[in-house]
Amino acid sequence: MAKQKTPAKQQHVDEGERRIQRAFKRKGWSEVKANDSWAIFKIMSEFVEGFAAMQRIRPCVSVFGSARTAEDKAEYKMAEEVGFLLTKRGYGVITGGGPGIMEAANKGAKRGGGTSVGLNIELPFEQQPNPYIDKEKSINFDYFFVRKVMFIKYSQGFIVMPGGFGTLDELFEALTLIQTQKIGRFPIILVGTKYWQGLLEWIKTVMGEKHKNINPADMELFSVVDTAEQAVDAIDKFYSKYMLRPNF
Repeated sequence: MAKQKTPAKQQHVDEGERRIQRAFKRKGWSEVKANDSWAIFKIMSEFVEGFAAMQRIRPCVSVFGSARTAEDKAEYKMAEEVGFLLTKRGYGVITGGGPGIMEAANKGAKRGGGTSVGLNIELPFEQQPNPYIDKEKSINFDYFFVRKVMFIKYSQGFIVMPGGFGTLDELFEALTLIQTQKIGRFPIILVGTKYWQGLLEWIKTVMGEKHKNINPADMELFSVVDTAEQAVDAIDKFYSKYMLRPNF
């Protein structure tokens, strides 16, 4: 009798429970110290390798969005156009290096003959770098926070297409750093009024007007557009007031 396969959803639950059990397993002091020391060196090596690779790139704009966006979707085609137009305006493109919106933006950058960078993250389900990243500019990270430092440090702006939790994480990281003046302001452009309007309305009315958890001026830290041309124009408009230079 053939052995029945465990459904994928159940496998996910089982793995989740095993990870919780491992996290709460009692460890000795020596084991904790050894694991933490090893993690420090691994984090340092990711920073060193990332800085070494990224410090040679020209001014770039990061493009964020869902890894699940299919090639035949309008958002994919728009992200490809964003990548293409950015290269024609003299910017390179940085993405998370994966499929979907990331692949589309790298594809557009490659079509435009510009710099195409992929900051890939190693995941349990193995996200592979897309084929449109410049060979020497495909970098793998194990730690999300190290990868986010690279996005912030080496980007002249963020263009944020429709996406999920990861996209929101990257968006709000940048907004928090600018709001708290940990970094200088740079352009953050959300693409897709219909997609973002529910979230933005909640931020404005509930987070802002009702609970006073943000300043009304914080709503001006980003802009919302609906086309690739408008997104790239917004980047250019911001830098028309300044001499374009890297963030470091």
